[in-house]
Amino acid sequence: MGLHQVAAALVAPGKGILAADESIATMSRRLEAVGVVPSADTRRDYRRLLLTTPGLDSWVSGIILCDETLGQDLPGGTTFGEGAAAFGIMAGIKVDKGVTPLPFADGGLVTEGLDGLRGRLEAYRERGAVFAKWRAVLSPAGLHRRTVHANAHALARYAALCQEAGIVPIVEPEVLMDGGHGLAVCRAATASALGAVFAELDAMGVDPRGIVLKPNMIISGTQHEDQARPAEVARETLHVLSATVPPAVPGIAFLSGGQSNEQACANLAAINARAATDGAPPWRLTFSFGRALVSDALRTWHGVAANAEEAQNRLAANCRRAGEASKGPVTAAAGA
Repeated sequence: MGLHQVAAALVAPGKGILAADESIATMSRRLEAVGVVPSADTRRDYRRLLLTTPGLDSWVSGIILCDETLGQDLPGGTTFGEGAAAFGIMAGIKVDKGVTPLPFADGGLVTEGLDGLRGRLEAYRERGAVFAKWRAVLSPAGLHRRTVHANAHALARYAALCQEAGIVPIVEPEVLMDGGHGLAVCRAATASALGAVFAELDAMGVDPRGIVLKPNMIISGTQHEDQARPAEVARETLHVLSATVPPAVPGIAFLSGGQSNEQACANLAAINARAATDGAPPWRLTFSFGRALVSDALRTWHGVAANAEEAQNRLAANCRRAGEASKGPVTAAAGA
């Protein structure tokens, strides 16, 4: 498939993207937290459990992996990239190298990883990756224009390199939900970030029909006393997207950003319900969740083979809920 076809398939109706791309350090911490000794083998076994969940392709179009996992094999010698394709799921790869402080930006961070990316993308494509992900991290409080510009520029360069290599870029400018900020602060920061990102994408010649946008929803900070309800989240999120995202973009796959599965799915359902009421949006509105899908499975598994089936059942239930929320109006969630 070409770039346009892959991008459209990633946001197919009723399906979203499973983010299983934690770095070695992050994944090791999460394994330790549930009593599993971290190692290359246990990290592989955990990702294998996710990928081989029966029926996963009913709700998941693609799975984002990290470099370590894409280089590992499933039983029998099949690579994760080949295995994903056999299960009817597209393989993706996280290509950024994490964040570092940006000079003269009042504590702002910029994501690194552009050096050598062209060569790495070629190698990832040979291993079966058909899409990639790069995450920019933006704190909404006191967001400096230098931070916005630097991250937007990096995202655009990454996206251009991906499309050059025949790989669909997932463009992820994440305004963090951590903090005591309210809905208005999140809205302003997100609008600023998305406006800058699409200006840079255009300047770099990136084809908007061959990308997937992975933004945050417009939600209250975790410590804010007034937590926005799904109807408010839907209204504010769609307002920002309508003002910043070109209609040529095939789909928007929201990140969960630390929300629980129930909260993220209620908000996603409300967004789709309002979008349907307002008139069909130009883009598909779906999910690219990580912890909101997999945390229950990880806690259930505990590294014990006998727990694998129940862990997969927990993952399947969370993916099914997200898939239903992405389809359109869901009365219970939309009315919350």
